[in-house]
Amino acid sequence: MIQSFNPPNMSDFQKRSLIVGIVFLVVFIAGAFINPRGFFQSYLIGWTFWTGIAVGSIALLMLQHLTGGGWGLVIRRVLEAATRTLPVMAILFLPVILGARFIYHDWMDHEAVKQHEAVQFKAGYLNLPFFSVRAVIYFGVWLALAFFLNKWSLAQDRTADNRYTKNMRLLSGPGMVVLIFSITFASIDWYMSLEPEWFSTIYGFIFVAAWSLTALSFVIAVMARLAAEEPMRRIAAPLHFHDLGKLLLAMVMLWAYFAFSQFLIIWSGNLPEETTWYLHRIYGAWGALIIIIGILHFAAPFLFLLSRSLKRNPRKLALIAMLIIVMRMTDLLWMLAPAFQHRMWILMDIAALLGFGGVWLALFTWQLSKRSLIPINDPQFESTLEQMHLGGH
Repeated sequence: MIQSFNPPNMSDFQKRSLIVGIVFLVVFIAGAFINPRGFFQSYLIGWTFWTGIAVGSIALLMLQHLTGGGWGLVIRRVLEAATRTLPVMAILFLPVILGARFIYHDWMDHEAVKQHEAVQFKAGYLNLPFFSVRAVIYFGVWLALAFFLNKWSLAQDRTADNRYTKNMRLLSGPGMVVLIFSITFASIDWYMSLEPEWFSTIYGFIFVAAWSLTALSFVIAVMARLAAEEPMRRIAAPLHFHDLGKLLLAMVMLWAYFAFSQFLIIWSGNLPEETTWYLHRIYGAWGALIIIIGILHFAAPFLFLLSRSLKRNPRKLALIAMLIIVMRMTDLLWMLAPAFQHRMWILMDIAALLGFGGVWLALFTWQLSKRSLIPINDPQFESTLEQMHLGGH
C-alpha cells in the first residue's frame, strides 16, 4: 500500500535545480574577491530566505498536528521534507559568524561602538561569543522539533501506533510557543541588530508571520505540481486547496497586520531613534519598492484569495503563491539591505537568493523522494479519502 504512494520521479528537477544553484553560487562567490563586505551581507539575505521556509514549515507542521483536518494530512510530507533541510542550513550559518565583522559592523567594531552610547549599553548582549551561543540554542530548538516530528511521523507510518500521533500532538502545543520565542529572538539577533540603536517590539512577530507565510506559499506551489501526477492526483482534492487558500489568506492578513502595526506605532510615536529605520526605507528606490510590496504582497493576493473558485483551482492558487514568494524575497531585501549603507550590490543579493535557492530546492527534492507522499497510517487518512469522494472534487 505504501509503495503506491511513492512520489513521482523528480531527479530531473533535482539536477536542474542543483546546476542552477551552483552556477549562481559560483558567480556569487566570485563577487567575494571584489567586495568581501558585500559578499557576507548578501550571504545573510540569501541564507535567511531559504532557512525561513524550513523553519516556517516546522510551525505549519505543528499547526496541522494541533488542528487536524485533511489539508494538513496532504501537505505533511512536503512540510517534513522542508524541515529536514535544516541541518545543512545550520552548517551554512557558519559563514555568517565568520563574516560577522562585515555584517554587524556597528556593534563588532570597537571604534564604532565608542561613538554610540546606546550600543555600548547593549555590549553585554551584542558580542560575538554570546551571539554564537544563542545561535546554537536556536538551531538546537529547531533541529530537535524537526527531528522528533519526523521520527514519530515515520514510526506512525510503519507501526500504525496511535501513540506516535499523540506524541506529535503533545509536542506541538509547547513546541509552538518555544518556536515563536526562538524565531523572535533569532530575528532580533540576526536582523534587528544590523542597526543596533533601533528597536521594535513587533519586529520578531513580523518574522514569525513572514517565515510561516513563505513556507505555506512554497507548500501550495509544490502541492499544485504534485497534484498533476499520481499519486497525489487521487488524494489532493479541490477541497484541500480551498482550505490551503483560506489559510494563505489568513497568513497574508496576519503578516500585513504586524507590518503595518509596527509602522503605525513608530510613526505616531515620532521618536528619532525609532523613525530612522523607516526614513532609510521610504525615500528614493526603497520608497517605490514599498509601494510595490503593498500592492503585490497584500492588496492583490487579498483580493484574489477572496474568490472561492480561485482557491479551489490548484494552478491559479499556485500562481498567487508564487507571487507571494517573489514578494517575500522583495520584502526581505527591503527590510535588510538598507541597513548595509553605502552599498549598491543588489545583483549579489539576487545571485545569493538564486544560488541558495537552487541548492536548497535540490536538497528538498531529495528529501521529499525518500518517503511516501501520504502518511497512510494516520487516523485521519480514511476520513480524508471520504471527504475527497463525497465532495472534494
